[in-house]
Amino acid sequence: MEQTIDSEAAWAAFTARDRGADGRFVVGVRTTGIYCRPSCPARRPRRENVSFHADGAAARTAGLRPCLRCLPDEAGRDQVAVSRAAAMLDRGEPATLGELAAEVGYAPHHFQRLFTRATGVSPAAYARARRTARAAEALTRESNVTDAIYEAGYAAPSRFYDEASPRLGMAPATWRAGGAGETIRWTQAETVLGALLIAATARGICRVAFDEDEAALRARFPHATIVPGDDDLAGLAAQVVAQVEEPGRDLALPLDVRGTAFQEAVWQALRSIPAGETRSYAELAAMAGRPGAVRAAGTACGSNAVAVLIPCHRVLRADGGLGGYAYGPERKRDLLTWEAERKRRG
Repeated sequence: MEQTIDSEAAWAAFTARDRGADGRFVVGVRTTGIYCRPSCPARRPRRENVSFHADGAAARTAGLRPCLRCLPDEAGRDQVAVSRAAAMLDRGEPATLGELAAEVGYAPHHFQRLFTRATGVSPAAYARARRTARAAEALTRESNVTDAIYEAGYAAPSRFYDEASPRLGMAPATWRAGGAGETIRWTQAETVLGALLIAATARGICRVAFDEDEAALRARFPHATIVPGDDDLAGLAAQVVAQVEEPGRDLALPLDVRGTAFQEAVWQALRSIPAGETRSYAELAAMAGRPGAVRAAGTACGSNAVAVLIPCHRVLRADGGLGGYAYGPERKRDLLTWEAERKRRG
């Protein structure tokens, strides 16, 4: 049976000529009897004349033939090549761009563009993100920081401190110790939608949550020093409240949140959704550069530690349902209703 395709998101990708969607599905055009890549440069047909299929084989079964302009069957080969290269980098195999391209049968400059379109980052950036993730995991297991650095695939400790330490947001020994030595200031603030807990390190806001208190914060950061907020945090808290009560404002508050390269891409995409609007999880995955990673996009929303500032409440299921939210569906509905009303009022 042909896999289910989110037709709304697929049509959006097709009309936008989204290269990132190539290889995820093909587009059938009833009036011409052909099927195309989503990025095909040809003139767009009317919506009622379009169908979506999992791949070329499914389209051919439906009686369609491949477009001679965009060669949609080549997209499947591209997807396999990117997947193979990503798997090599996931395993920590050292490889230059030339070695990766040769392994999958492409010219280096062409494969660089292909990989970046498919994942949203270059092969080098992807490799750095995977090394950082391995370092974070190793630091929780190894008693020796240097051993963890080498286990993660770094050639020398200096490379780790230059590359991964800034992404971890704290010193590696502190990371390994579960945040020991980190000082987190906290406060609570009232908003029109309920009380918010707001917490920050010296680098920025690390937690914004409805219906949480100091005990919940200590449970989340068991090895950190938790202290009441000062005047600086009061200023940040006032801006967070303003973000709730005037959701169209762009305050660019400093954040201290950590994630994988894809999670950070999802969080950045979330921050680009205007207040009063919503997107589907499929659209969010496409915005983050990986149209097929719908479930991973949902997981990235669930990993968001700063409610409202990274507005994961603005994402709905493809059928318009609310979907999940850490603070419950009623809170999500209230946020969306409030933002829509504020937008209507202008």
